[in-house]
Amino acid sequence: MKVVVAVHQSVFDHDTGAFHPERPERVSATLNGIRRSGLEVVEIEAPRIERSQLLMIHDASYVDAIEAFLRSGGGALDVDTFVSEPSWEAALRSAGAVGAIIEELETTPDATGFALTRPPGHHATANRAMGFCVFNNVAVAAAGLRHEGLRVAILDWDVHHGNGTQELLGADSGVLYVSVHQDAFYPYQGHVSDIERMATGTNVNIPLPPGTAGDVVRMGWEELVIPVISQFEPDWVLVSAGYDAHVDDPLADLALTADDFSWMAARLGEAHPPTRVVMALEGGYDLAALEDSVAATLEGLSGAERGASPLQSPPQSKVALDLAAEAIARHWRV
Repeated sequence: MKVVVAVHQSVFDHDTGAFHPERPERVSATLNGIRRSGLEVVEIEAPRIERSQLLMIHDASYVDAIEAFLRSGGGALDVDTFVSEPSWEAALRSAGAVGAIIEELETTPDATGFALTRPPGHHATANRAMGFCVFNNVAVAAAGLRHEGLRVAILDWDVHHGNGTQELLGADSGVLYVSVHQDAFYPYQGHVSDIERMATGTNVNIPLPPGTAGDVVRMGWEELVIPVISQFEPDWVLVSAGYDAHVDDPLADLALTADDFSWMAARLGEAHPPTRVVMALEGGYDLAALEDSVAATLEGLSGAERGASPLQSPPQSKVALDLAAEAIARHWRV
């Protein structure tokens, strides 16, 4: 299997300042992981997103304000999100990366995709940058697919809930949004009860307590996430691929390993054609864990799943999973 990788030099030039966890070395670690996976790499240049495509999800006034701010030198967009003048190019290229891979996969046999999106995207709303994110890279691509009448599932395994993605697309019954994330944690959204609002049934949140490890996450993936995706029958699956749920990550408190990402990707590849799956980089701030987890993800998706057993969760993790299962079972056969 091949992996189509969309990247542009500007993602290295996006300057968040000294000591910021969302740093250019993350892109290098991700590329190293992709190359370690054993898949043949087909690298394409991430194109600039067209303004018309951005305006499918972002307010025009917001796009204009971001452009003016970045072209004037940048600074702090909020307490976490820092940008510089080169960040404008990086943001445009990251927003264009996922869609470019989708186009490439239409004509590239036996391939999957990985977008090197920096700044990341899943916290960005229609009119707000937050959580290191400027434009919502996955949501832009999903909106384009929906414009073509296609059904899209977005899987978000970043440790943080993708509040921006859910807010932007959650009212569209042709988009399934599934997030497995740490509970009571930034951005303090992504509640189980969200399945009852917006487009009823298609906003599926599985918030889990600190310390939750691969045993419970795999159970939720196998018993809830994969059955829901299979029943939804998407044309494309876009993965907000954050790796900050790794046990070694410094910014969060879940306890996944690289082998858990391999296992989850393998189950996804069994349920949906990997040739219609695109990964987009979100979080992940321990460089070694990021590199290994990216390699493991692609290994699993291509059928070369790793086999190590998961770490064990505290008892409250299974309780939280059961609460999510009760809500999901009111809308899906799980």
